[in-house]
Amino acid sequence: MLQLVLERARVDPGDPGLFVDLPDIQKLFGGPDGVLLALEHRWTTHLAAKLDQAIEDGAPPNTAWNELTAEQPELRAVLDRYARRSPSLRAAQHAERGMIGAHFNAQVHADDSGGLGGGRPESGAAAASPASESVVSRC
Repeated sequence: MLQLVLERARVDPGDPGLFVDLPDIQKLFGGPDGVLLALEHRWTTHLAAKLDQAIEDGAPPNTAWNELTAEQPELRAVLDRYARRSPSLRAAQHAERGMIGAHFNAQVHADDSGGLGGGRPESGAAAASPASESVVSRC
C-alpha cells in the first residue's frame, strides 16, 4: 500500500486522491494519517542509516539529507506536502529533528576527540554547525 501511494505521488504528490481507494487503509493504518506515519518511519529509518554513514565519512548531516531526497523524491514530497495538515506527522518530524541533532552532536564529539571525523577542520564543529541547522530547518 505504501508503494501505491508513492507511485501515485510520482505523478503528483499533491493529488487529493493520493489516499483514495487504498485497500483496507482503515484496517491496516487507521486512515491516511497512519499511512503518513508509516511513510515518515520509512524516511527516518533510511535517514538514520545515511546519517551514520555521514559520521563515518566525516561528512556534514546535510549530505545524508540531500542524498536521500535525491533517491526518494516522491517520499520527501509527500511528507513535505502533508506535514502542514497532519499534527501526527509534524510530531514525528519533530522527533526526526532530534535524531538529526543527535547525529550531528555525535559527529562533532568524534571530530573534537580525533575520532571518526579524523579531526579535519572542514568536519569540525564550526564547519558542521550551519549544515546541521540547514538540515534541521528543512524538516
